[in-house]
Amino acid sequence: QVQLVESGGGLVQAGGSLRLSCAASGSTLRINTMGWYRQDSGKQRELVATITIGGNTNYADSVKGRFTISRDNAKNTLYLQMNRLKPEDTAVYYCNANVVSFIASSQYPYWGQGTQVTVSS
Repeated sequence: QVQLVESGGGLVQAGGSLRLSCAASGSTLRINTMGWYRQDSGKQRELVATITIGGNTNYADSVKGRFTISRDNAKNTLYLQMNRLKPEDTAVYYCNANVVSFIASSQYPYWGQGTQVTVSS
C-alpha cells in the first residue's frame, strides 16, 4: 500500500511560479516511476511529466521548458517546479506512483487526492 499526499497548490498570476510536492508513504521501497497529471473542469486527465527512479524525465509538449519534475528518493517526495505559468495550466494536479509487484510481475498505479492550481490572467 502506498499513500500519496500533494501540497503546494494555490492561486498565482500568469507568469508566476509554483512548486508542488507529493509525499509518499507506505510501501515506498517498491515505487518505480512517478509522475504528475492534471485535470481541469470538463476536460480529461492529461499527463504533465514523469520521472523514473533513475531520474529520466518525460514532459508533455505543453509544459516543456516551463516545468521541471524531480524526486528525492531518500525523502520519498516528488516535486513539480512550475515556471512561467499560464491560465491554461489551471487544473487539479495529481501525483502518481507506479508500485512494482515482483510476485505478479506488474505495476499498480497509486494516486493522490490532488491539489488545485489556479492561474489568473
